[in-house]
Amino acid sequence: MKHIFLNLKRFDIPREKGGVNSIAPIREWGSYIVSNTQEALRKYENDDVKFTMYFPEAHLIQAAGALGENSPVNIGCQGVFREDTAAGGNFGAFTTNRTANAAKAIGCTTTIIGHCEERRDKAGILSEAGITDSHAVNRLLNQEVLQALKAGLSVLYCIGETAEEQPRWQEVLKEQLETGLTGVDTGGVVIAYEPVWAIGPGKTPPDKEYIARTGSYIKEVTGGLPVVYGGGLKADNAQMLASIPVIDGGLIALTRFQGDIGFYPEEYLEIIGAYLGK
Repeated sequence: MKHIFLNLKRFDIPREKGGVNSIAPIREWGSYIVSNTQEALRKYENDDVKFTMYFPEAHLIQAAGALGENSPVNIGCQGVFREDTAAGGNFGAFTTNRTANAAKAIGCTTTIIGHCEERRDKAGILSEAGITDSHAVNRLLNQEVLQALKAGLSVLYCIGETAEEQPRWQEVLKEQLETGLTGVDTGGVVIAYEPVWAIGPGKTPPDKEYIARTGSYIKEVTGGLPVVYGGGLKADNAQMLASIPVIDGGLIALTRFQGDIGFYPEEYLEIIGAYLGK
């Protein structure tokens, strides 16, 4: 099976506020994206491919509400809290945190955990507290993965090495996988590989050989879990990524990187067509 993920980050913020959204009013943004993509994605219903969209929290309800009958789109949230409600236990006192049970009740079927931006945020908080244990972030993410799966959500678990970590990339990725997936039933898990050292303006992305080698290593460590390229599935690399047998899909974010940069549904569909060869 192929997996096409879409991480919409904070693409909902209007341009006048420093964001990149000009496609729809904020109140309609989530439903607009689903409504303007799901019918076109039905053309792939006979293909072995799954489409998932991760929305900022404010848009989850309207995005889920825009799903048509037997929609090919799966709605997901951007992370869950490491604790949750339980019968006879905590009834919901998790101020500021989104639990997996809450996400499931809203209409989510999946979540993204361990994105490099989440990892960086957690590492920064731990550093402020004087904690230098390099494995602490992975232990926190493991708690999130476990809670997500317990609530019935599937998980896109992101891993990747920074520029400083690249010389020992195998060690870093293995630790992220082994600690992050400790005690996890991995039947509901897909791995996204993010070459953090190559993400950002002016950075050189990894070539086909590097991606293939990394994907093979991840499958070796995980016993063959699906691996998608998390460094950005784009129009200019879609065919290359599709030609790598060990890569099972990709993660799309922005669709336009020059001029009026941002996410555009029609360009998202074009990227998918280029990747799937249709």
